[in-house]
Amino acid sequence: MDSATSDAFPVRLDGLRFRSEPAALYRELRREFGAVAPVLLDADIPAWLVLGYRELHQVTGDAVLFSRDSGLWNQWERVPDDWPLLPMIGRGRSSVLHTVGERHRTRVAVIGGALEAVDPFELRAHAERLADELIDAVCADGTADLVAQYAALLPVRVLATLYGFADEQGPGLVAALSDMVDGRGDALAGQLHVAACMARLVADRAARPADDVVSRMLAAGRTAPGPTLSHEEIAKDLIVMLTAGQQPTAGWIGNSLRLMLTDDRFAASLLGGRRSVAEAMNEVLWEDTPARTVAGRWASRDARLGGRAVRAGDLLLLGIQAANHDPQVRTHGTALTGGNSAHFAFGHGEHRCPFPAQEIAEVVARTAIEVVLDRLPDLDLATPAASLTRRPSPWLSSLTRLPVRFTPTAPRG
Repeated sequence: MDSATSDAFPVRLDGLRFRSEPAALYRELRREFGAVAPVLLDADIPAWLVLGYRELHQVTGDAVLFSRDSGLWNQWERVPDDWPLLPMIGRGRSSVLHTVGERHRTRVAVIGGALEAVDPFELRAHAERLADELIDAVCADGTADLVAQYAALLPVRVLATLYGFADEQGPGLVAALSDMVDGRGDALAGQLHVAACMARLVADRAARPADDVVSRMLAAGRTAPGPTLSHEEIAKDLIVMLTAGQQPTAGWIGNSLRLMLTDDRFAASLLGGRRSVAEAMNEVLWEDTPARTVAGRWASRDARLGGRAVRAGDLLLLGIQAANHDPQVRTHGTALTGGNSAHFAFGHGEHRCPFPAQEIAEVVARTAIEVVLDRLPDLDLATPAASLTRRPSPWLSSLTRLPVRFTPTAPRG
């Protein structure tokens, strides 16, 4: 990468402005660099941030030129072994995220088949039951933090039911996944905890199959085309699924509730309406995308992208939120996005989020929001909206907390 260009505008991906005022920063980056901007990762590792909608479509649509094979990276010699971003970038073809070609398609098919077998009615029933349990724990208090006590906990409890984890493992998994995604000092320890839990679950299901996602993946992995998928490969893919299913979904719930509590356009939902719930959720996927930045793609050869000279082995970070804000393809930013789902929140191309996983995330998030609206009357923010802060993650845009107040009610359980 052109170091002179990076030195001219050394924007750090973990900087405060990416969390506190990303839209303004994206505008500045576009003015300075156009659709592709140089940024610095932890330890001053350079990368390209793809800001343009069309450019992101190009990168995610060309799996040959912009590969998912992280082994191509020209910066590996500079990456320390304890680099806190390793859990989210990965080294080598360790999971479905970094596998290419026919092997990638095989692993995606195994994942998709296991998730397609999830009954949507049972899924919603599980989500409602678990959401009610979490609300029961706070409804008599009159105050709650809807991030720490609700949004952060519900998705992993639902996924634990689908995968076969014991429910009591949920809080530990949430903490470990959060450490991984935040990319701070505990990131590698969080990765080890999740890996150990998943390895034990896979070994148990290999010995004692059940009617769950893990057992279905193990069975499909034995009969899939090509070499049998190993237990290690299955476990790594399940970690990807758990991370992608828990963290962005929790952010989707929290960001949607924040929008509905602070934006008059969605006030009807707080009074018992339902039409605006789906609108608010879709608005968040455009304007406040939980998966803000995704790592990534690696150039397989020298190329031009958005007017920039990208070198073979350069890392391109997918600016999901930035591309959704691209003024060249968006109407006025304050307009309701309605049913327009042409956002990048679930990715694009060969490595996009599998459709069954998207459906599961939407059911869990929508159920979570509707249960809150049903159970907590006259819900309101307990702190000024301007005081709400974002997590330090370079990848995820979600709240650290969402304090609310409401009239106390009796638990249903």
